[in-house]
Amino acid sequence: MNNELSKELSYAKEKIQYDTQCKRVLSQKQILAWILKRTVKEFTDLSIRQIIPHIEGTPEISSISVYPGNSKESLEDSEPAYNRAEKISGMPNEDKVPEEGTVYFDIRFRVSVPQGNKVQMIINVEAQKSFYPGYEIVTRGIFYSARMISAQSSVDFTASDYDSIRKVYSIWLCMNAPKKIGNAISEYSFRKRDLLPGLPDHPQAYDKISVIIIALNEKISSEDLFIGMINTLLSTEIPYHIKKKRLEKDYHIQMHSDLAKEVGLMCNLSDYVEEQGIQKGIQNVVVNLLKLGTVSDEDIMKAGNLSPEELGRIKEEVKNSKV
Repeated sequence: MNNELSKELSYAKEKIQYDTQCKRVLSQKQILAWILKRTVKEFTDLSIRQIIPHIEGTPEISSISVYPGNSKESLEDSEPAYNRAEKISGMPNEDKVPEEGTVYFDIRFRVSVPQGNKVQMIINVEAQKSFYPGYEIVTRGIFYSARMISAQSSVDFTASDYDSIRKVYSIWLCMNAPKKIGNAISEYSFRKRDLLPGLPDHPQAYDKISVIIIALNEKISSEDLFIGMINTLLSTEIPYHIKKKRLEKDYHIQMHSDLAKEVGLMCNLSDYVEEQGIQKGIQNVVVNLLKLGTVSDEDIMKAGNLSPEELGRIKEEVKNSKV
């Protein structure tokens, strides 16, 4: 039973490492520049190369709590150095309300707006493997955006200086979208609607929150260049050498040593997690057949493609689990 528990923990650990590695790939500035160009209106007219210098510092990866008072900085001593992203100057490490939870922003960073170097925005990018995890993604995006607004208090604005609030974007990459939705991008934001005309319109005063939902389905082709790139990058089916070639040739992404390394690690972890999942599924079937007691060892070995030694090991684990 200890061996089985150990394998379960190892499998879970590898899944966590794969999720983390996916975030590390998305946090590369070349990739973030693609996301900004396609989804953030302030960057639409700039090239990828022009956008990159506007991304400030090193993006934070799963280090800042969505809820106040739970940022991972307090855990730095127990974390490997490669898991701790460099903090961006001027961004709060944590808020001051204790004991509210342990949910972290996947990726968060500041950008300087092209129209004025002194104007900044805060961008949050989230990678979501389930398109509908039991709630509407946009609702969660609104909450994350509101948290990024409130966290600016005493950092970007003080007292009643509300005009200094930075605009925030919460961008959600939702993989495995259902076929009926396919590949799609939508923005949710504030708009002025006159119930009785008269008030002047100053968009800069209320245009402070945008939630972007990007639905992804790699099995459905799309003529959208960004969708094609991001589906290729995040694909769990395309081998690394083909993925690298497509990213370079079709999307002109410079697969320099850092990005190539991060993508390679993500692909390797994806393969490992899939292989472990298959093995876990086979073992579960074998255990269930053994518990029935009506299937011969020969048939079980044939069904699970097992050697006598492997079947013996599983039998021993089942026996020990009953002790």
